[in-house]
Formats: sequence, C-alpha cells, structure tokens
Amino acid sequence: MSIIIDYNKEVLSQAQTRRATVQFMNIVNDLWYDKAIELVMFRNPLVDKRASEVLNLIDYTREFVSKPITIIDALEIAKAIQQIDLPSSKLDIGKLAYECYLNSKQCADKVDFVKKQLKNIKEAKSIEPKDVVLYGFGRIGRLLARELMTKMGKGSQLRLRAIVTRGEINETILEKRASLLKIDSVHGDFLGTVSTDVENNALKINGTTVHLISANQPEDIDYTKYDINNALIIDNTGAFRDKEALERHLKSKGASKVLLTAPGKGVPNIVHGVNHKQYNSDKVDIFSAASCTTNAISPILKVLEENYGIQKGHLETIHAYTNDQNLVDNMHDKYRRGRAAALNMVITETGAGEAVSKAIPALKGRLTSNAIRVPVPNGSLAILNLQLRGKVSKESVNAIIKQYALEGDLVEQIKYSLDNELVSSDIMGTTAPSIFDSKATITNQETIVLYVWYDNEYGYSHQVIRLAKHIAKVRRYTYY
Repeated sequence: MSIIIDYNKEVLSQAQTRRATVQFMNIVNDLWYDKAIELVMFRNPLVDKRASEVLNLIDYTREFVSKPITIIDALEIAKAIQQIDLPSSKLDIGKLAYECYLNSKQCADKVDFVKKQLKNIKEAKSIEPKDVVLYGFGRIGRLLARELMTKMGKGSQLRLRAIVTRGEINETILEKRASLLKIDSVHGDFLGTVSTDVENNALKINGTTVHLISANQPEDIDYTKYDINNALIIDNTGAFRDKEALERHLKSKGASKVLLTAPGKGVPNIVHGVNHKQYNSDKVDIFSAASCTTNAISPILKVLEENYGIQKGHLETIHAYTNDQNLVDNMHDKYRRGRAAALNMVITETGAGEAVSKAIPALKGRLTSNAIRVPVPNGSLAILNLQLRGKVSKESVNAIIKQYALEGDLVEQIKYSLDNELVSSDIMGTTAPSIFDSKATITNQETIVLYVWYDNEYGYSHQVIRLAKHIAKVRRYTYY
C-alpha cells in the first residue's frame, strides 16, 4: 500500500530549508569579511558557496557522523558564534553542531555552549601578516594566487604582494596572465575580479595590487622597491630543487624564507599534518612541500603505521598527465613521456615511495613505487598494496581512518569518502590532499589494498598554503 505524499508540504519545507541556508551563508560571509572568522563544515570551505553546495555538505555531515544534523542546527550555531566576541579564527561548525547533538542538555543555550567549546581561544596569540611572493606562475602558482586572494579577508595572514616571471612584461603579457588566472579549463572561473595595471606592471586581483616582476635569476630582485619586506618566496618553477639553488632566493633584498612546491634535496621535505612540527621556522629558512603524491599517501600511511605497523608494500599511482609530457608525439628526455599525453597511458617512475620515509622515517626501505600517467588533465589515484603486522578487516581499517578524519592532527589532510561510485571528476576541488575511498578497501588477513584519490593540483595547493602559514607563523586559532 503506497503512502500519500503531501506535495505542497514538501515544497513549503524545501523553501524554508533554502531560506535558512541563505541566512546561514550570509552569517558565514559576514563573519569572514567583518571579523576574519572562517567557518568550515568538516574542513570543507563555506565562504562564497552556493546554497546547493552548502546543503550537499550538510548531507555529507549527516552521513559522516551518523547523526541527523540539519541546516537549522548549523544556522543556530552560526548565530551563536556571531554573538560572541572572538579573534580571527577558523572554526569547524560541523564539529560544533555534532558536539551540540551529543550534548543536547548542555547545548540548550547555544551561546553558552559555543563559549565553553571555544574557551581556549583566549590563548590565541596575535599574528603579524606575512608578505608572499610567487616565484613562477604556472599551474600551481595560479591556484595559489587564487586561494591566497580568495582567503585574503582583512590581510591578517598571508598577503600576496608579487609574482615573478621570466621575460618582458608589457600590456599583452599582463592581459594573458590575467586571462589565465581568471579562466581555467580544469578548475573553472575565478570567483573574483582580475584586471591589469599597465602603468605599474601589476595585476589588480579583487582590487588589490599584485606586482609582476621580470627576473632571470632570484638574486637580481630587490623586493623592498615594491615595499615588500621579510617575504616568504614560494618557488613553483621547478627550476631550483636543491638547497644551494634555493638559497639564491635569500640573496634577494626583502626575502626571508623559501618554500619549494616540489620535492627538494638537502632541505626538509614536509607533509603538513604529518611532520611539519618537527622543524622550527625560526631556525630553518628553506622548506619543501614534497610532491602531490607524497602528500596524498603519507597521511594514510601514518595512520596504518601507528595502528598496525607496515611490513612492506607497493604504491602505484594513476596520475593525471602534466605539463612535463608532450601534447603530441615529439622528442623528450624520456621515451614514454614523449608520446601524446592525452592519447596514451604512460608508465613512468615516481619517487613517492622513497619520499614518504622523509615524512615517516619508520617506513624507510619498506615501500616500492611506480606511476602510470593517464589521459585526464587533473585528478589522480594512489593504490596502496600493503602487508601489515597483523590481521585486519575492512571494517576495522575503515573505522580507524574515519576516526582520524573526524578528529586529531590529520583532519585537514584526510577526507573520508562515503560515495558508492567515486570517480576522478568527483574529487575536483577537494581541499584535502588525501581522499580515502572507504567503499573500495580490500583486505585479506595481513594484506590490504587501499584506494586514495587526490586532486593533484587543488588539494596539493592547499597543503602548500597550510605549510606556508606554519612557516610564516600566521596560523590562526582553529577548532576542528
């Protein structure tokens, strides 16, 4: 016997939900632009999101924590945060709503509850903004520029001041640079404004001046001429990979720290969330953010090593093609990379298996690795085939990784996917560097096969920014 559905009631309910979502989004944006308080939903950004995107995040939250959390719950918590005098901070409203549900009696007064949960925020130290220079303006450089300018707020953390490129800078070049920043075939349009300032050789991004500087070598630049001081140089050219070459940046006037967006030799290779606390930026001037693949697999490997122990294993990464490959068959230093990238699967090497040991020393010599480049422009997959030190089940492994994705030091790094049929296009625009495909886990006693997706451009760029904030000591108080 079918149940009669009150369609008009459903329409009214939907309208009320949408209205609450818009109200929630208004509070999210007001908190960000007025108070530099950023709200996220289990680490997923909320600023400048559409109503449908927010409602999808609510659905994910409900399924992730297995509790009937609604947009109304999130709205009430947001209203409470709005009534409290808080410093610049980053707060996970999903976690607060979850904790409110678990402690319904204590959460009857939302303002009082939020104050108690955020009691340690008073201990947050004031921070000094850090000037940032992007040395290079390719795929990663432009994504970093987008994110830095989108999350500029009041400029209390990282402030993008200049971009260094090679060659002449003129009106045509400025227009081309602006166009590439505004429109991206993979990541879509930039949700902001970009214009050119020909007189000052600069781009105006969201109304803020970012100088374009032409230089053939780092030591030729005097950043202080642009009122840039004590700057963090983020090198995304790939041209300087060892300590000696990267030290050239520190010879520039106005530069104080260097961050390489690639694996580096002779410098600390950092996967934020895994080993970033091992190095003090007061004593170290040059850092590497490792590779996108290393950032994807290290968080999951750390969980497994801490809870089971890894005897040995093999990593195979199914990686999107990159600018290093040829568009059509042509000469290349490496035979296979010379073949047309968009038409072929290409076997190549990856140093990720060895690189992981720099972040997790206990795994040194235990992992082998290889890579296959495939005909997609972005979105990659790491397959971890591991032998652990004890018997495991799919349920136990998934439960542990889910717990790490919910709380602890790796919440920004691991996204726990609940999708039944996850594919590469689904993970585009994910800020976490490691997207664990819980439905794909395979176990057989001590052997386990895990599938870890990663947006090798967008997710990695966010790891670079997290590390940049750590180096620059502009990390705000966070509640995750």
